[in-house]
Amino acid sequence: MSSRLLLMLVKPIRVLFTLLLALVGAALCVWLGTPLPWMIGPLLASACASVAGAPTASWRPLGSAGQWVIGAALGLYFTPQVTVLVGSLWWAIVLAIAWALLLGLGFGAWLQRVNARHMPSVPAPAMRATSYFAGAIGGASEMTLLAERAHARTDLVAASHSLRLLLVTVTIPFAMQWSGLHGLDINPPVLRAVDAAGFAALALATAAGAWLLQRLGRTNPWFMGPLLVAMGLTMAGVHLSGIPVWLTNAAQLLIAVGLGVRFSKSFLQAAPRWMGSVVLGTVVMLVLCSGFAALLAWATGLPLATLVLGTSPGGIAEMAITAKVLQLGVPVVTAFQVCRLVAVLLLVAPLYRWLYKTD
Repeated sequence: MSSRLLLMLVKPIRVLFTLLLALVGAALCVWLGTPLPWMIGPLLASACASVAGAPTASWRPLGSAGQWVIGAALGLYFTPQVTVLVGSLWWAIVLAIAWALLLGLGFGAWLQRVNARHMPSVPAPAMRATSYFAGAIGGASEMTLLAERAHARTDLVAASHSLRLLLVTVTIPFAMQWSGLHGLDINPPVLRAVDAAGFAALALATAAGAWLLQRLGRTNPWFMGPLLVAMGLTMAGVHLSGIPVWLTNAAQLLIAVGLGVRFSKSFLQAAPRWMGSVVLGTVVMLVLCSGFAALLAWATGLPLATLVLGTSPGGIAEMAITAKVLQLGVPVVTAFQVCRLVAVLLLVAPLYRWLYKTD
């Protein structure tokens, strides 16, 4: 048997093993009564197994399918009344974007100050770019790509974003559950019942949205495309079908596995001081974001928990899933996170060139 054929056979087995491990993690968390068991259980199970050296693997189309389901499910919350509410918060969203940019700048500057002397093999310009893009509150893949163009250490940038996302995804749901801040969402999706024909039409429409954004080269097409299509339909009063709970649970598992397998056996051994500073900086950012969310809650009258999720340094899918499962204001959280992602992607590279006078 050729080595190529062997690799073709081994990859599906590793993916299946990882999915089964994730399913066990989810079942354990369901039994323990943890928050978001279908995301936290698979995330911790796959991450711990990967760090331990187990043969874990993910398949990108499965992760895309998970994002597709979650994006469509979140879009069903955007009724015309909710859209008016979100639109009235434009000023708070702008403040949150400015806050995220400033927070990323501060985090990046701190990473550079703490680690520069202890990494003499990294040239000063590369260290500056590495710290800057590692600190930016954006998506891991997008920030890593921008870091590569700036000749930064892309391994450190990718590791920083993966670790930050893991910490935020695990910490915030537990904090919400222990604090009792749940059940505050007064705007559930307009349609919960599942209609076979309507569900098929919704799937086709949202898949077309994902395909279009992918063809256009847009970021997160399998999340943003279905989200925008489902939002548009719901805003227009077109209610095709709800989405089965089992399907959203499976989608959470697939998204969690995609994050968990990013960690490897050598992950925590590589640049331990750098990784330790990322952990400490993430904890500080969580505290600062909670304080900022409290100010926004006072100014807007919205629940504190909703704005904590909306302004946290986590990812769109993970924070929106948290809001959905714990009923914490899905449309507001989604709007804050989506607008921030778009703004960071558009502004972080030009801001870097302006600050450091680079081409």
